[in-house]
Amino acid sequence: MNVFKSCLIIFFYTLTLSTCSETPYQYRQVLTVATNTPAPLIDVDSHLRFSKRPSDPYSYPIKVGEIGPTLPLFSGDLTYPFACSTWESGLGQPEVDNHELLGTPVFMEQNGQLTNKVIGFSKDCIIKTQIRFFIASSPEHSTEVFNLETLTLKADEILLRVEQGTINRYIYTLMMPIEQSEWTNRTAQSLWNKRLIYQFAGGVGIGFRQGKFAPQKLIERRFGQLKKGYAVISSSGNKTSHTYNMLQAEDTALRVKKQFISLYGDPLYTVGIGGSGGGLAQYLLAQNAPGLIDGALPLYSYPDMVSQTLYALDCDLFNNYYTFRSDLAYWDDQNKKRALEGLNSEQLEHKSWFFYPINQLLNAKPIYLPKIYSECVNGYFGLSALVNNPDQGFLRKTYSPHVKEITHWSYWQDLANVFGKDQHGYAHSIWDNQGVQYGLKALQEDVITAEEFIDLNFHIGGWKSANEMTKEQLLFIPFTKIGIWLTQWSNHNITQSSHTPAPRSRASLKAVENAYRYGQVFLGYNDIPTIDIHHYLEEQLDMHHVSTVFATRLRILEQTGTAKNHKIWIADAEFTPMDEAFQAMDDWLLKGKPNDTLVSDRCFDKEGEIIAQGDTVWNDSWNNQIQGPCAKHFKIYTNSRIQAGGPWQGSIFKCHTIPVQQAINKGHYGNHNMQDYLPQLTEIFPEGVCDYTQGDSAKPNSLTPRFAP
Repeated sequence: MNVFKSCLIIFFYTLTLSTCSETPYQYRQVLTVATNTPAPLIDVDSHLRFSKRPSDPYSYPIKVGEIGPTLPLFSGDLTYPFACSTWESGLGQPEVDNHELLGTPVFMEQNGQLTNKVIGFSKDCIIKTQIRFFIASSPEHSTEVFNLETLTLKADEILLRVEQGTINRYIYTLMMPIEQSEWTNRTAQSLWNKRLIYQFAGGVGIGFRQGKFAPQKLIERRFGQLKKGYAVISSSGNKTSHTYNMLQAEDTALRVKKQFISLYGDPLYTVGIGGSGGGLAQYLLAQNAPGLIDGALPLYSYPDMVSQTLYALDCDLFNNYYTFRSDLAYWDDQNKKRALEGLNSEQLEHKSWFFYPINQLLNAKPIYLPKIYSECVNGYFGLSALVNNPDQGFLRKTYSPHVKEITHWSYWQDLANVFGKDQHGYAHSIWDNQGVQYGLKALQEDVITAEEFIDLNFHIGGWKSANEMTKEQLLFIPFTKIGIWLTQWSNHNITQSSHTPAPRSRASLKAVENAYRYGQVFLGYNDIPTIDIHHYLEEQLDMHHVSTVFATRLRILEQTGTAKNHKIWIADAEFTPMDEAFQAMDDWLLKGKPNDTLVSDRCFDKEGEIIAQGDTVWNDSWNNQIQGPCAKHFKIYTNSRIQAGGPWQGSIFKCHTIPVQQAINKGHYGNHNMQDYLPQLTEIFPEGVCDYTQGDSAKPNSLTPRFAP
């Protein structure tokens, strides 16, 4: 675009702003989508873990006032749109990198205030490295300070030097406790205890944004350790509410750590910590990039994101079936829901009740308000629209209507570099339910009848292909921000049954293979000390259920033959064993072996007392052992794929299938004689039903676990 045209566009954009009542901050939309910027994608033959990373051409450290590397080392092209958040992090506006309406507008500043005049745009959201200072007296109270010369530090306060800039387009942060006299020396470190924490963070994200990184939140999380002399580093690219691309997360984390070491030298060790997505990130990065972290403290973790989507995206299929394709009152039963979904269910109120009468009337169904809700509703409400629907996008006005219209918004699209794309430009999905017999265990245990089993699997269907999906239908009440959901449970994007069974979803085999090879699946490699910590939240129907840690344990046992590096701590929701975990991890890393008194498998009551500890306390159905005392105290639930006959490991994306007749002959249906139902079952499963004993048909043979049965 020539200079005259660029100036003309900026002029008219500024004119629009000048007639708008909104401030520049409120009008900071991404207006157009840039063309992808080519960047190297690592070549993986077997698995990412065994692939050599390229050397980093960037010379560290990044100097104050300079810009860090933007192109990634090995995680593939920079994709767009990419929304900036530097000003939300207290770092000011991003640098102008184009004048062609690409990305986020950058405004002229006068006397410290923004004007409505646009001086350019930023598609990569880069900022210059800068130093900030914060004082904190408690986890809840920290403030930025600007005049260190006149500062009087109180006895209970700590002073923190905080360096921030951008690496791989994301905001990185280095945090170091210092003496007041050290504020003029960038590398002063007299209070550092030589231990380094890499903070990972969770949330559900689909990419397309830089994400904000306010130091106050990091101080709140790690105040106890900062006060003891730990240094803490992190990046907005290592927060899964911004992106779940673990290849990109590794590429970024390696460089952030390199920046830290270039300034302060090697730490005694680096321990990771983070909850939910920040927990699974530690498992995957420790597996994929040995040496990045030396110890892991995953909280509320899952083995990986893609395994979780298997049953999480089943949830709306179940709720759609109950609400629109069956008798909702009949399925409003705690035992039946647990038997089908595996997750816990309780009698409670949930905000989704508001949508039932409207949607029931729209679908010519009798009005019925359920009393029993499961974790599928309470924990995963709205997840399918965010993660799986490429036409939905963000509700906030971060992107212009044009950008919203042309972008494929989904978790899969954020990983298009790994999963590849179809002929329509949509990223391949690795979600599949071909051959899945929903409610198989419920049938075996006589919780449902053979007829109900047939009806469920006939009608439940799957998700439409990406190019067939449309956005959610929301009707907003005038003069309010209250939206009425007219497509409850995303029913318009779920396949329908008529005279034939509702079609199931089919994954891309190549995408599944790449998910394995490119380290998006946790295979069970566990070389480093790991203490997996959960609060027990099953009564709250929280999505952070405890069965996930046992899936992780089983994968580790299959891959390594031992759980010596993997410890499970589950505590009452009122107690958090964080100090105990850091003390145990420090001892383990410095001595090179675990102290069983400090780190054995265990469970805690609300007072912090250990209920039981030892190698057998968590034994239960997950490992086919007699129930241990911790498993007896904290009930372990399952999920829909386990209830469909799948393994506890939860990592089969594309099952091997066998003919229905063979499944009957092998006794898949327990005491039920399903021979009379052979025609219906064959119609529902023309390609056969899942035989989980054969593993994943799309998993490369070279990645078969060493100790798999």
